[in-house]
Amino acid sequence: MPKKTALITGGAGFLGSHLTEYFLNKGHKAIVIDNLLTGSKDNLAHLDKKHLEFIKHDITKPIKIAGKIDYVLHFASPASPVDYTNHPIKTAKVGSLGTHNALGIAKAKKARFIVASTSEIYGDPHVHPQVEEYWGNVNSIGPRSMYDEAKRFSEALTMAYHRVHKMDTKIVRIFNTYGERMQIQDGRVVPNFIYQALKGQDITVYGKGDQTRSFCYASDLVDGIYRLLMSDYNLPVNIGNPTENTILEFAKVIIKMTGTKSKIIFKPIPVDDPKQRKPDITKARKLLGWEPKVDLAEGISRTIAYFRTKVK
Repeated sequence: MPKKTALITGGAGFLGSHLTEYFLNKGHKAIVIDNLLTGSKDNLAHLDKKHLEFIKHDITKPIKIAGKIDYVLHFASPASPVDYTNHPIKTAKVGSLGTHNALGIAKAKKARFIVASTSEIYGDPHVHPQVEEYWGNVNSIGPRSMYDEAKRFSEALTMAYHRVHKMDTKIVRIFNTYGERMQIQDGRVVPNFIYQALKGQDITVYGKGDQTRSFCYASDLVDGIYRLLMSDYNLPVNIGNPTENTILEFAKVIIKMTGTKSKIIFKPIPVDDPKQRKPDITKARKLLGWEPKVDLAEGISRTIAYFRTKVK
């Protein structure tokens, strides 16, 4: 018999599928809820279905789940600029109505709850590296606001349920993460650069490429999320890799590792694109005993190998 049951919204997406796999490997049962707007059942195809249940459903609409649930992980949301720009209302709804429904399930089942927040709640930060106490610098009506504000609201609602209903809730602020099962052309820098390199296309760098990102491999991130879920800490925690790279440096890494003859071209920087992104992971280290283990060269090598099977 499985040890525990975890309900994972967005479990057919990039991160959700890695979480689903992690729970199954730990001997738990996983119930995945996903409307497949940006996820795919292919991401779950390799998993043992004995303790995996898939429910196609939009979590912005109420749902009743039979049986005992021990953990609710709310990871449903478009997460790439392409997806949340194409689905702005659905993105805002899954962060608000979806979070409300997921919290309702956790409350009814007396389950532990964790919500996927994001480094984007810090906006274009005036504090570097970003600590959890920083309130952020976010444009509430800008072209990215449907995602940023949905995540900020999901944090607020989660804390309201924690305070009013005494629920055991967690908030993970996820920084740039990459790995297998990312969508090939989802607008984020890792898949964009790898796709362009493997196709022999010019690699597009926005601005001068001096903006920074910190890249965390999926397996490290999922381990951090699990540790936070199992902890007794209820305030937000950054999970990400504090090693900082400029976008231009990263483009050169991709060119070298793929062996492409692609050239780097420069285009105007998008509106509200953050200039710096680096997590302060002091809390994760102290509270969870967590820090990333997979370095960029190893993680990117694995990711390129995956993309080679997908890019034709």
